[in-house]
Amino acid sequence: MGGADRRGYAGAFVAALTALGARVFFKDALTRRMAAGVGLIAAGVLIIELGAAAH
Repeated sequence: MGGADRRGYAGAFVAALTALGARVFFKDALTRRMAAGVGLIAAGVLIIELGAAAH
């Protein structure tokens, strides 16, 4: 796995941690829409990384 692959995963991971950290530390609401957004980001990164690995 190259450096570009790790950066993609890290980007998705940071986005998820930001939303979850806001929930834990600031008691911010984590709505279904926000959770879906985090899921879509993670799915998008996974699709792109798998496509890049195939080539």
